Amino acid sequence: MKKAVDVEIMGEKFTVRSDADESYVRKVAGYVDGKMQEVMKTTRPVAKSSVAMLAALNIADEYQRLKDNYDAILQRLNHLSKRLSTTLTEEG
Repeated sequence: MKKAVDVEIMGEKFTVRSDADESYVRKVAGYVDGKMQEVMKTTRPVAKSSVAMLAALNIADEYQRLKDNYDAILQRLNHLSKRLSTTLTEEG
């Protein structure tokens, strides 16, 4: 059941409806707020919508890099698992 969680991002209050735990929703909102604060520190003054877009791009970049690393690790794990299975079958 979705519940409402009040969060604050860039000084603005939002109500987020989610099935996730309140602490998780607050953690995610805090992460987004932190990314937006980082953008604000590294760019000249811009509209909040631009800050949000740049923060979204930074988050998407982080996500894609982590996903690529995860996929590479998973592929390596599958390869090693097959080698192990083959070795055990040959010896067994």
